[in-house]
Amino acid sequence: MDPASWLFDLYGATIPVGGGQELLLREVVGNAFGLASALGGMLRRVWAWPVGIVGNLLLLTVFLGALLDPSHTLPALLGQAGRQVMFIAVAIYGWVRWRQARGPQGTIVPRWASGRQRIGLAVAMVVGTVALTPIFRALGSFEPVWADAWTFVGSLLATYGMARGWTEFWLIWVAVDLVGVPLLVAAGYWATAGMYAFYGAFTVAGFIVWARARHKPVVSTLLPDPRVERKDDPR
Repeated sequence: MDPASWLFDLYGATIPVGGGQELLLREVVGNAFGLASALGGMLRRVWAWPVGIVGNLLLLTVFLGALLDPSHTLPALLGQAGRQVMFIAVAIYGWVRWRQARGPQGTIVPRWASGRQRIGLAVAMVVGTVALTPIFRALGSFEPVWADAWTFVGSLLATYGMARGWTEFWLIWVAVDLVGVPLLVAAGYWATAGMYAFYGAFTVAGFIVWARARHKPVVSTLLPDPRVERKDDPR
């Protein structure tokens, strides 16, 4: 078998799960990379970003399957596909920022967002969902379209918050998962729905880890909390 044929067969490989249902191998592998990236994020390791990018590229082909392959049986989720493109773009930003901000142990120091920043995140979540819903509907995304728009906007804000080192980004993921899991189940993306369900519990643990890390002795980074005065400040 030539390499091109092997790659094509691998691209369309499926895993039977019983009841006549199948999972796309690349959906499972893409979500495995996503979970590995989430673990790296909880540990505040820079490698979380490039690992996540690999998973995003795989999942992008999954959610655009109906557009790329006429024989694809699952509907296109344009919001989910757009999330992967957004993830890659923000991951590059986060990758650079975390490389600059990490301390001697190779991790960054988390901080809390300010009150104004929290309000901005909440407003962006609502306004972004309202604005994108009719656009996604016109493009033919799966109903309910508002749920697809909600997960897209929430994912953008959560990933941006992670890049900025805001502990609250974990709570945004919880809001995304509460809507995203039912949507993915309804659309038939079982592997991704399962990952979201697991990730919902994982985000709570991540929030606790980051909140506790915030109170530990810190090192100098490019992500300081201006509201906290350092004990060794001569002033």
